[in-house]
Amino acid sequence: MPFIENIIVYPIKALDGVRVNRARITAGGALERDREFAMVDDYGNFVNGKRHARIHQVRAQFDESIENVELHLLDANQRCNFHLVRDATKLEACFSDFFGFPISIKQNIENGFPDDTKASGPTLISAATLEEVSGWFPGLSPQDILRRFRVNVVIGGVPAFWEDHLFGEPETTVDFEIGAVQVKGINPCKRCVVPSRDPLTGEAMRGFQRTLAERRKETLSDWVVSSRFDHYYRLTVNTRIPLSEQGKVIRIDDVIRMTLPPSSQKR
Repeated sequence: MPFIENIIVYPIKALDGVRVNRARITAGGALERDREFAMVDDYGNFVNGKRHARIHQVRAQFDESIENVELHLLDANQRCNFHLVRDATKLEACFSDFFGFPISIKQNIENGFPDDTKASGPTLISAATLEEVSGWFPGLSPQDILRRFRVNVVIGGVPAFWEDHLFGEPETTVDFEIGAVQVKGINPCKRCVVPSRDPLTGEAMRGFQRTLAERRKETLSDWVVSSRFDHYYRLTVNTRIPLSEQGKVIRIDDVIRMTLPPSSQKR
């Protein structure tokens, strides 16, 4: 039976994640603490790996409360500690100095700062998929793939690509439960350039996107809704959590149960 093996939140968008045993659902249907903070430039653009490869030179380690962060700026050989709220001005100054342009820190406790505002719930993948995909890239482990794709929820107890059950035809959702939390599966997540880079060094892997797309197409099961793949550089599943689930909690070992057939509910 599918169950939750790992939960990871990313308190500062584009930086390192934190494994947690439980995550509360926010008023906006996100996981509490996930992408709660974001770095933004003067033009209102997110400072992330899509725009700034140097972000891979920043390591972030959060305390147990996820209220304090220790930054290690690798190529500057600098370490510094900040409270995420009280020291926001100092944190902005640190990032501005490191990147060489003004950076503001934004906070959103309700929705966080998801890439896809129409599918702002956690991203999902199975542990078996991580294992399978790592085999496509000699030298990479399942943990390496997890770091590259920055997934929120890892599912255990299922075969590779089982999570492809969690999306259906365009304009439909797949309804399922994680423990007591109602979740809607939306679509297979289209990926950007970031997974092609080593998250610890920023070094690009030649042919990563092509290899993943080719192998994804080759291994796509007959039962998968293939119309959702305008291209095959897609991995993990995007979700949305209804606002009615605010305050509920998902936990490690929670069981996943399908509640409605894939095409039964329109988006």
